[in-house]
Amino acid sequence: MALSNAAKSDLLLVVVTLLAAAGWIFSREAVLAMPPLLFMAIRFLLASALLACVARKQLTLLSQRELARCARVGLVFGIAMSLWVVGLAKSAHVGEAAFIASLGIIMVPIIGRVFFKEAIPLNTWLAMPFAIIGLAFLSLSNELRFESAQLLLLGSAAIFALYFNLNTRAANNQSATLADGSRIDTPRISVMALTTLVLFVVALVTGLLSLTMEPWQPTFKNFQPMLAVWIGFSALISTALRFLIQTYAQSLTENSHGVVIMVLEPIWTAILATIWFMESMSSSQLVGCLLIFMSLLINRFKAVVKLLKHVSRKA
Repeated sequence: MALSNAAKSDLLLVVVTLLAAAGWIFSREAVLAMPPLLFMAIRFLLASALLACVARKQLTLLSQRELARCARVGLVFGIAMSLWVVGLAKSAHVGEAAFIASLGIIMVPIIGRVFFKEAIPLNTWLAMPFAIIGLAFLSLSNELRFESAQLLLLGSAAIFALYFNLNTRAANNQSATLADGSRIDTPRISVMALTTLVLFVVALVTGLLSLTMEPWQPTFKNFQPMLAVWIGFSALISTALRFLIQTYAQSLTENSHGVVIMVLEPIWTAILATIWFMESMSSSQLVGCLLIFMSLLINRFKAVVKLLKHVSRKA
């Protein structure tokens, strides 16, 4: 029996979360052998070059105003990814890092309130205590103090939430009221063109930061073939391929359960880290991560209920 578009979208988004989780493993392997910001610059440059081949036509149709909007989104995302990769390089536990970074999902409506005066949903208020207590449990192993890696990842989550707000506005139609009372509509930017340019700007941001803060010579002098594999996997599989599949999956239907499915990323990351790096969690880490995961589900409560109803109807 042929799958519906909604079912295809959901399955593809599960693949997306697996690719994203694999990206944590590839990135961790890479930053163990080279400066983290340099790695991100190369990774995103390769990924944007590949996506540019697919989005060539859409890119030529962008106006200067649309290019500026893409650059603004990319700048914010570049700062978020810079904090993320330095936090990952400093972190002693990839699984824990993934759960901290996932808090960006909960911060999206909070950032939307601060910068765009949007109302914060009740679900977010209910989720916040679980997230805060979860973070407290993660800090127990360091005498209730956050490590630098945890703070960097938390900062990246907050800026990622700002990126998500900006990215959503760039990818959708916007209306604005002018001083004379008239309204002007800003058309949506092609998702593929937007993604390509955002990734390119991330490469520029991380590259400039790396140029001023990191030594490059040791990496190129002692370059190992396996490092090229991790960079290639990160750029092609966990970035370019991931965004291509995600864009296609989201185009299949508006009734996908993607908002729920995407919270699986830290779960897959923790599982892969356990298998690949033989990581294990202390009791406080485990409780903290479970509380953070509960906060993600509470934050998406309506979507979770909708998904459960959908599954029960299919059963």
